[in-house]
Amino acid sequence: MTTVLYITAHPHDESKSYSMATGKAFIDTYKEHNPKDQVIHIDLYEENIPQIDADVFSGWGKLRSGSNFEELSEQEKLKVTRLSEINEQFISADKFVFVTPFWNFSYPPVMKAYLDAVSVAGKSFRYTENGQPIGLLTDKKALHIQARGGFYSEGPAAELEMGHRHLQVMMNFFGVSSFEGLFVEGHNKSPERALEIKEDAISRAKDLAKIF
Repeated sequence: MTTVLYITAHPHDESKSYSMATGKAFIDTYKEHNPKDQVIHIDLYEENIPQIDADVFSGWGKLRSGSNFEELSEQEKLKVTRLSEINEQFISADKFVFVTPFWNFSYPPVMKAYLDAVSVAGKSFRYTENGQPIGLLTDKKALHIQARGGFYSEGPAAELEMGHRHLQVMMNFFGVSSFEGLFVEGHNKSPERALEIKEDAISRAKDLAKIF
């Protein structure tokens, strides 16, 4: 069975968010054309995603040094266990669909926290004898749906876009063989065309979902 993680990083739903509306159109169409696939929605604003903090580093350090799991503090146990759960779910999936807004030239911090949680040596990547990282998720594919009020795909503002570019770097780092972007752009800059822009994005999302 193919498992798809539908990972959303937006505090609003499809009624208020262009990225979420486009994402919903995509995933609903995908389900229609792939009824046997398992689609798991991960709402990053509802998930418990531990920060990589002192407890986590301490817990990992104790385990690497040979300590028994029971020797960890309660906070170390909780955070290390939760991070392991998040990572195992991620590396076990076959496809990833990320849905984010465009905030301050990137995406919400919950997405960065999630990517930190799934970046684990020996799981999503490994190091060679020379210290070079090699991605281990070479049989996966991913899509990033992002709404941007302005135009950032090309032109002078393109270099300011750091959300999709960061996600692309991370997918390359993990070895994900196929990564695409579907962007909703210009609805704030050209409000008179906002509905047209939204409908076009939804149409493109449905077409892409049929072959994803």
